[in-house]
Amino acid sequence: MTAARTSLRKRAGNGATRRNDADEIGLDALVGHAGYAVRRFQLWIFQDFIKTLAEVDIRPTQYSVLTVIGANPGLSQMAVAKRLGIERARLVHLLDGLEQRKLVKRIKSKADRRSHALHLTAQGETEITRFKRLAARHERNVEDRIGKENRERLLQILAGFT
Repeated sequence: MTAARTSLRKRAGNGATRRNDADEIGLDALVGHAGYAVRRFQLWIFQDFIKTLAEVDIRPTQYSVLTVIGANPGLSQMAVAKRLGIERARLVHLLDGLEQRKLVKRIKSKADRRSHALHLTAQGETEITRFKRLAARHERNVEDRIGKENRERLLQILAGFT
């Protein structure tokens, strides 16, 4: 019996193995799976982003949407959803929240009455600058965690997926 399993049995107290400590649970083949490693990294990244931008209450997807709208005023909802890989219904709900916060406005398209052109409001323009500063802090946190060269290499590897 391995030391880890013996330790688990001792903690269980009744001879049964209980796994309370997640760090002691073996991952078997998952250790070699890129998808598993990327998912774990993504969880860390999202948690750090949310913590770093907590003071402005902006989540990663909201930030992405605001950034794309700010860089491309007048885009349709469909274009934003497609470019960011967001389901249309989810984007509508997200935009509703950003509109309520007076960060985004939807303007009916003159060319297609079923479509809306998206723009940042004046408040949205001001706030996106603040959000970008905090997002830059988050990127420094990533760099601190994995190193500058690894961060740059990671971005190069992932560039083909954006």
